[in-house]
Parts: sequence; C-alpha cells; structure tokens
Amino acid sequence: MQLKYESTLREPLVDGVKDYHQVTEDIVRPIEAKPGKMWYVGFALSVILLLFGVFSVFWEVYFGIGVWNLNKTIGWGWDITNFVWWVGIGHAGTLISAILLLFRQGWRTGVNRAAEAMTIFAVMCAGQFPIFHMGRVWMAFFVLPYPNTRGPLWVNFNSPLLWDVFAISTYFTVSLLFWYSGLLPDFATVRDRAKTKLRKLLYGIASFGWTGSTKHWQRHEALSLVLAGLSTPLVLSVHTIVSFDFATSVIPGWHTTIFPPYFVAGAIFSGFAMVQTLLIICRKIMGLEEYITMGHIEAMNKVIVLTGSIVGVAYLTELFMAWYGASQYEFATFYKYRAAGPLGWSYWIMMTCNVITPQVFWFRKMRRNIMVTFIMSIIVNIGMWFERFVIICTSLYRDYLPSSWAYYRPSWPEIGFYVGTFGLFFTCFFLFSKYFPVIAVAEIKSILKTSGESFKNKMTGYEEESIEKFEHDAHHAH
Repeated sequence: MQLKYESTLREPLVDGVKDYHQVTEDIVRPIEAKPGKMWYVGFALSVILLLFGVFSVFWEVYFGIGVWNLNKTIGWGWDITNFVWWVGIGHAGTLISAILLLFRQGWRTGVNRAAEAMTIFAVMCAGQFPIFHMGRVWMAFFVLPYPNTRGPLWVNFNSPLLWDVFAISTYFTVSLLFWYSGLLPDFATVRDRAKTKLRKLLYGIASFGWTGSTKHWQRHEALSLVLAGLSTPLVLSVHTIVSFDFATSVIPGWHTTIFPPYFVAGAIFSGFAMVQTLLIICRKIMGLEEYITMGHIEAMNKVIVLTGSIVGVAYLTELFMAWYGASQYEFATFYKYRAAGPLGWSYWIMMTCNVITPQVFWFRKMRRNIMVTFIMSIIVNIGMWFERFVIICTSLYRDYLPSSWAYYRPSWPEIGFYVGTFGLFFTCFFLFSKYFPVIAVAEIKSILKTSGESFKNKMTGYEEESIEKFEHDAHHAH
C-alpha cells in the first residue's frame, strides 16, 4: 500500500466526491453541450466590439495617424498606454504555468489553462498597438532584421523598441507552445468521447495522435519542464524590456532605474486581477465551483496583495527620489505635474486603485469573498491602466518650454481601437471556453488522490490510527 501523504489541514483543491470519470464529465460536458443563451449574447457583443475596433483602425490607416490626438509634445498617448497594459495582463498566465510548475504548487492546476489562454489573447491585443502606431503599417516588416536590398537598411539594435519586438514575439511563441502542449491529452479525451465523425476528426488532428502511452507522458512531462524553464526568465524579461522603452530615455519621470522590477510586479498584479475577473465568471456559468475553489481564489488574492504592495513601495520610492535627488525637473514632474496639475486626477485614481483598495485582502474574510474579489479585480485593472497613462502622459505634457505645453484627451478612433482589442480578447476567450477544456483535465487528475476532498477525508482516518495498526493494515492490503 503506497500513499503520497498530504496533511488534512491543507484545504482540498478539488471539492466534492470525485473519481477520474467524474472529473472528465464535469470539465468536458460544457464543450459537448450546446452553448447557452448567455454565451451567444456575450459572443455577439464581443464580435460587435471587435468590428468597431476594425473600423477605427481602418479609419486611422486610411486618414493617417493625425486622427489620433497625439501632438508635438505628447507623441505617445492611448496607444502605448494600452500596449503596456495588455502586455502586463498577459503575465499572470506564464507565471502560473511556469514558475508555479517549477515550485510544484498544486493549486495552479485549476487555473493554469484559462490563465495561459488569457496570456496568448492579451499579447495578440498588445502587439497591434505599436504596429498601427507606425502610421505606415504596410512598412511594419522593416522592424525584422534580415538581409535586404534597401541599402542594406538595418534596424537599430541599440533601441529598446526593437528589443520589444524580440521579447514579445518570443514570449508569444513560448506561451503558445506551453498552452498547446498542455492541451494535447485533453484534446485526446474529447476526441475519444466524440459522437460525430467531424468532431472526432478535428480533435484527432488537434491531439497529434496522442494515445496516453507511457512514452507520450514521459515526453510531455519533459517538454513541460523545458518550456517552464524557458518561460520563467521570460516572465521577468518581457516587462523589463517594456520598461526600458521609458527607462533608457532622458525624459524626467522616465529615466529611472526602478522601472524594471516595478513594471514586472505591476504586470503580475494586473494579470492576476484579470484571471480573477474571468475565472469568477467562468466558474459560475460553467458550474466549475468544485475545481476553481475558494482556496484558489484566496491564493491568487494573496499574490495580488503582495504585488500591489510592491507597486505601492515603488510609487513612494519615486516620490522620495524626486525630492531627494534635488533635480528641479524631476521634482516638478512628480510634484507639480503628476500629483497635481491638469492631469493630477489620474495620479490619484492610480494611487487609490492600486495601493489603497487592495489592502482589504489582508483580511481572510475579504480574500474569500467572491463579490469583493470580483469588484477588486476590476478596480485593480482600472488602476493599472491609469498607472501606464500616468507614466506616459504626465511625463510628457509639460515640457521645458511653456509653448510646448499640451493637454491630452483621446479621439474616437483611439478609443475605438482600445475597445476593439477588448472585442478581440473576449471573442477569442468565448471560443476557447466553448471548444477547449477551460480546466486542465489531466492535471486535475494528477492531484486528485492527494488533494481531492473525498480522498483527503479518507486520510483523516489514517491520521488518527496508531502507527502499528497502519502498518498492519498496509501489510494485509498487499
């Protein structure tokens, strides 16, 4: 009799009386059933937003970048704000799937699949902003360094904007591989349960002939570890390189060495908030409360309060260094034009949403309250959007010459582009939740016997037995 022991004091990761078949039924059934009315309503709204975004982008490409309210002082506005925001949202997925896999955290299994999907969709949204910001979008391939007949015209390898291209394309590729390799066993499960020939064929192609043999599992485990190893530095490097877009410049408010860790913490902060927003809705609509438990939600809230506190320390460090550094330009940027000034309201929205409100998660009752968590996850992402807006716009809108001073408000094509990326994100997420298992079936099964509620209840009996009786029972079980 062999037992992998987990203390009964630790909260179960799968609630209810479950066996392997029941796990498959619960997670795969929503894919096999017809989608409900709410799914169609949500999907239709997402497609409408996406089409409005496509129209806004067409308008900008046709009439030129002048339709955006950018000017000689504020050269980056909503576009780069939204780019950094979407890249940040994509961070939680890789952190959950890669770093928590390496640390063998069992609670990742309930949330990793949806978080990884969210990463891919968020990076797809983010990548569009710099491309269309080029103005002449048909020249976008110029950012790729390849031998050419244009002079030869090479990219500027010293520019952090080029590093962005490399970092984000690598991040997207590795995240996609990680997500898809994890889906293979689950696609095979859906294939084997398929009732129609077309369904069997499509899921059969998607599963790459997975049979569940020992060799397949061995290669799957090895690949997961290799991709986790590759992804871990990417989690840290991608937003570090995004922060270099600002930190390597000489503009007061941007050229600061605190940006890399501050951006990474902020990215994980906003990413986990978005995971909470999506999964709280998913678990309710798809009836997955027994797999995405209060334990999962509390664990993610702990990460949110930690990263939120790091971000808060970074804000205060910036204010302190602007005063202590004795640079009048830096001081003016932070105290006259950021914390005060015409755009000062955005700074205080950022401070309230990112630093003050997440402190409610120090209380266990709040961490385990669904409504509080859902509202907080939305507040955090509003705050993180304002953080990017504050960094970009309040550092630019006041220049050395008063004649260059400007105020910034977005035009409708800028707002439409941003709204359109929400449409793309949710269109992809609705399709994902309909055709792909939202929770990793194979990974839930791997922790079921150690962390499932019914199995942990059996362990309670063993805990209360004497060692002699336990050894006697184990001996006779053989």
